[in-house]
Amino acid sequence: MLSIQNIDVFYGNIQALRGISLEVSKGEIVSLIGANGAGKSTTLKAISGLIHPKNGKIEFEGEDITNKPAQEIVKRRISQVPEGRRVFAQMTVYENLELGAYLRKDKEGIKNSFQRVFDRFPILQERRFQKAGTLSGGEQQMLAMGRALMSQPKLLLLDEPSMGLAPLLVQEIFNIIKEINEAGTTILLVEQNANMALSIADKAYVLETGKIVLSGTARELQESEEVRKAYLGG
Repeated sequence: MLSIQNIDVFYGNIQALRGISLEVSKGEIVSLIGANGAGKSTTLKAISGLIHPKNGKIEFEGEDITNKPAQEIVKRRISQVPEGRRVFAQMTVYENLELGAYLRKDKEGIKNSFQRVFDRFPILQERRFQKAGTLSGGEQQMLAMGRALMSQPKLLLLDEPSMGLAPLLVQEIFNIIKEINEAGTTILLVEQNANMALSIADKAYVLETGKIVLSGTARELQESEEVRKAYLGG
């Protein structure tokens, strides 16, 4: 479904990604794990068209999307939930969700999407007329995920969904990620909480200073001595 081939990404003179290649097959949850500054978020931005690689190629469903602008990527039904949630604080929950469906014209379908989001996140229905900035961190994360789902993504990119959340909420968010995947959405998950990421993933890649240093099934990486020492607390 998604194929990244040898991409190099630079910020000015600084190289953030060095010859990264990875594959995401339809229906999978694929995790990207690594320390802060390893290049995980940069990888998602390159897929989303927010930055463009200097070299290499990104293909989605057989189409080269390497240098397509971000709005064209969303049209192809790739949606990103950004790090730090980035909800529109002064707009209501409902308006934030509406923005997620900005490129859609099917009024009946949008209505159904609203209902599906509210079924999955009942708290958002309760708070639909509240300003997004007044929500708790966990509720904002749910809103950011709901907003991305409004565009009916085939591929959902999640950037650090557990960041800043209490452990109980982290478990809830990861249960929801699994449900979204089981309902048919393919997921590429960037996450510093390697334990949680590997617990729900089919396969995973480990990034270090802009390079992929390990890859395999989630189970293989959970059992790897190297990964355990570096990311799983022993």
